[in-house]
Amino acid sequence: MRLISYIFPIYNEADNIALLHKTVTEVVKPLKKKYEFEFIYINDGSKDDSLKELEKLHKKDSSAVIVDLARNFGHQIAVTAGLDVAKGDAVIIMDSDMQDPPKVSLELIERWEEGYDVVYAQRRSRKDTVFKRATANLFYRTLHSLAEIDIPRNTGDFRLIDRKVVEEVRRYTEHNRFLRGMISNVGFRQTGVLFDRDERHAGETGYPLRKMLKFAADGIMSFSSAPLRLISRLGYIMSFLSVIFIVYTLSVRLFYPTHAVEGWAFIVISIFLVGGIQLIMLGVLGSYIGRIYTETQNRPLYSIRNILRSKK
Repeated sequence: MRLISYIFPIYNEADNIALLHKTVTEVVKPLKKKYEFEFIYINDGSKDDSLKELEKLHKKDSSAVIVDLARNFGHQIAVTAGLDVAKGDAVIIMDSDMQDPPKVSLELIERWEEGYDVVYAQRRSRKDTVFKRATANLFYRTLHSLAEIDIPRNTGDFRLIDRKVVEEVRRYTEHNRFLRGMISNVGFRQTGVLFDRDERHAGETGYPLRKMLKFAADGIMSFSSAPLRLISRLGYIMSFLSVIFIVYTLSVRLFYPTHAVEGWAFIVISIFLVGGIQLIMLGVLGSYIGRIYTETQNRPLYSIRNILRSKK
């Protein structure tokens, strides 16, 4: 009998864990004649009672696998740890805040049974704030235009991936991880399932604005060199404008000397403008160089404090 693994990254989700497990186990009941299931919960350094709730869950249900990371490593690393631990012939990645409806996972399994290797859940609608929807839309549009691979719009990490895809993704060892981009980059047969994203059941989002910006930068810089090309283009534009300004200045001096005005304000503004552009360019270069430095250190992606798993 084939095994399907569910992966749930957990960070301060104590109030969601019991309902999440109850809901997902109820959802998969009709399929238990065909498949076995394991539910992998990755405790990503939670500061609340999430670990206690997970330990109680494991005692009640042997299909619950608990992976306790040594500290908070971030959502993408937690999911990566789950992929390394999962033994399933197919692996389903879901958020643990109940925004990803567990019933949709049945549709993912159906498409997998049709022969697809990756089935991603694509958001048809989402119950988020106007700001969150606007920034998400901007991010996906930007990523779609800049990325060197085709990453489907309005998709998160909620998806099913076949075992052979899991093995390919495990070969990707970069630290600044953007899993949905990696999975798209792997290839194989991929398709989408539309769904309506629900509201968070309890707790606070693990992606405040600061983390969202970093995640967006990881997505763009991991799969696009467009920011580096933009630097060169800005340099050409500034050089062209400088030549025009020089020609203009010389023309005024030679042909209209009485109109030449000593303007310190324009000079100061120009200096600040050019200086600001240079700092932006250095910042983009620094981001890429920082990623190179992180990869050359070749440190482990995560550390595991403990794994609770049934011995059967």
